[in-house]
Amino acid sequence: MASEARIKYKHALFLNPYIERSATNTMMLFPSIGVEYVATSVKGLVDKITLLDLRYEKDFSDTDKLLEFISNSIDIICVSIGWDRQFEEICHLLNRMPDNIPLVVGGYKATEKVDELFKVCPTIDIIVRGEGEETIREIFSGVALKDILGASYREGNRVLHNPNRPLPDINSLIAPDRTLRRNEYMMAVNGVKVANISFDSVLSARGCPLDCKFCTFNMNPLGQKRSYAVRNVDSVVNEIQGLKAGVVLFSDDNLFVNPKRAEEICDLIIERKIKKRFIAQARIEIARHPRLLAKMVKAGFKALLVGIESPHDWILTQLNKGFTQEAIRKYFRVLTKYPILYSGYFIYGNIGETEKEMLYIPKFAKEIGVDIIACNKLRIEKFSPLKELAEKTPGYHITAKGELYSDMYSHAALKKIGRKIKFSFYTPSRYVKILWKNIFVTKFCTFSEIVSLFLVFPRILASVITREKQTGRLKDSLKRTFIRNA
Repeated sequence: MASEARIKYKHALFLNPYIERSATNTMMLFPSIGVEYVATSVKGLVDKITLLDLRYEKDFSDTDKLLEFISNSIDIICVSIGWDRQFEEICHLLNRMPDNIPLVVGGYKATEKVDELFKVCPTIDIIVRGEGEETIREIFSGVALKDILGASYREGNRVLHNPNRPLPDINSLIAPDRTLRRNEYMMAVNGVKVANISFDSVLSARGCPLDCKFCTFNMNPLGQKRSYAVRNVDSVVNEIQGLKAGVVLFSDDNLFVNPKRAEEICDLIIERKIKKRFIAQARIEIARHPRLLAKMVKAGFKALLVGIESPHDWILTQLNKGFTQEAIRKYFRVLTKYPILYSGYFIYGNIGETEKEMLYIPKFAKEIGVDIIACNKLRIEKFSPLKELAEKTPGYHITAKGELYSDMYSHAALKKIGRKIKFSFYTPSRYVKILWKNIFVTKFCTFSEIVSLFLVFPRILASVITREKQTGRLKDSLKRTFIRNA
């Protein structure tokens, strides 16, 4: 693509390139909202937009069929790369894209690996760095590439990087156009539809005012900290009211930064009699606001995703969480009084953490009343405040993908510890408790959905067994679940 090109595009493809066979059940639940924001931003600047989410596109997951469609129909391709997973496979796909069609790439990992991508993918014409809505609009408007902030592009044999684009006003962004979707996002386990429950997500704010040292979600790969910025409450609830989905995730890092604003959202949902089930991310300090919690229950909040990270005070200090184990226990004594499902996020493999300390996670989670846990190994991203500590600590190493390991705990050892944590928490009785709470306490599922769940349960069980067989872990999983977790 010439840097001064001014072209009116006819048919644009926006592509989420992550395919179904590599996605976990949770990863299949929600739309690729970032791609949808960017695709919506060019409406009116192109004759036709096609948005493909390859997690749900069985035909177009076949690369040859996808490329045939592109060659016959598309005159500009926009691809989002948000994660490390499947990076090599996506690069291979990009390198098969037609040379005569402009290829624009964006997303978190594309911004972080801009130089690497230009090197390994000669087909890429432009990389949109950072938040892409304004940059992609200028590309589609025909603005000369040299004048587009946030764009990196090829000019002859050189790659040029324009200055970073200032972060946009969140209220200037257009809500995603859900009519661009070709599929619904439904609850399924290993491809088996569990119930007729559809999912969607809404972003009411970008950024986070806190500074947890492990977290780079509030900082883009350019090192720009996303200052906390909120949308108008009316616009948020208007968007929710227009959704078809029965379950809505607030994808904010923390919906409850401003408790008064969160109350206003709940009040408006209640006032308008919007009957949906809500999930949101929160910090444990929400327990300080019983009036808000009561309104959340009335408004339909069924689950909170809570960042606990560790049961150990020294690790909580290292991560700059701002609370202690005692505070976690105190706050959860309050939280568990409300009919809400609590999913606790934990990090293991922290710098200096022993196996014994890691294996205390499931015991602690049970003690405080967490219903579900999600455990992830500590990662050290490019601009992580923990990077310097990891590099200075003898015996610790960071891979090019940001994976942290040590001489004492290799990747394989950490993976084994992760399975021990999982099976120590998820016992058969735990699954019964989760089901009971979903049905009788939070009332997440309706009666018809419960009936549907029981009808498909044999198929779900068979699919889980098949998947465990394929990974060669069936015998180990059964032993850990029913005999001994070692």
